[in-house]
Amino acid sequence: MSVASLDRERWERTETVVLDIEGTISSISFVKDVLYPYALDRLRTLARDSWSDPSFQDLIVGFPEETRTDAETLIAHVEDLTRNDIKAVYLKQLQGKLWKIGYSDGDLKTPLFDDVIPTLEAWKNAGKTLVIFSSGSVQAQLQFFSYVQDGSGSTRDLKPLFSAHFDTVSAGSKLEATSYEKICKEIGKPTAQVTFLTDNVKEAVAATEAGVHTIVVDRPGNAPLSPESKSQFAVIESLADLPRL
Repeated sequence: MSVASLDRERWERTETVVLDIEGTISSISFVKDVLYPYALDRLRTLARDSWSDPSFQDLIVGFPEETRTDAETLIAHVEDLTRNDIKAVYLKQLQGKLWKIGYSDGDLKTPLFDDVIPTLEAWKNAGKTLVIFSSGSVQAQLQFFSYVQDGSGSTRDLKPLFSAHFDTVSAGSKLEATSYEKICKEIGKPTAQVTFLTDNVKEAVAATEAGVHTIVVDRPGNAPLSPESKSQFAVIESLADLPRL
């Protein structure tokens, strides 16, 4: 951890911790190598086998009309969005619905970094409010935290740890300062009492512009941080690196 750049005073008076998911508390590889392919495989099967079913058409109702002419056109569009990591709202909503199927069927279980559950529980027990802000839909977030691996082969429901969930529909772009201002207003906390943890430096810049205390999390598999980023933000490799709240 870059101890010298950690604003200990801001951290110690933090009342609410807002957390990103991908690359912060769960690996980027799980999202890109497990969740995305699962949704894409499910979509391919459903589109080709159940195109005319009203239930399937309901799944894709938010997609642009020109992408819904037939199964192959839709699949190609989703493959392109996924390949280029384009976070279209309608795609995120579809992925959330498909992941719900996977979690319910037992095909998917959420892995978190080892330090995450004990640290979040400690913060919660200390009276801190925990909030999620992710580009994934709120629906997808709720599924994500409903089936978390606990190390024994079974899963735990971690939703009770969190007081609120925000996505780019409910809060706005993660690259805009106004989104963080909106979150603080929604949860009723001044920005001076909120800390945001993220792996994305651009998100860190936006949150800082809103007056939110921001710490960058550097996990295995994340994009390398530049020297400039490391000098601009406190950087941790584990949530346990932070002083106890």
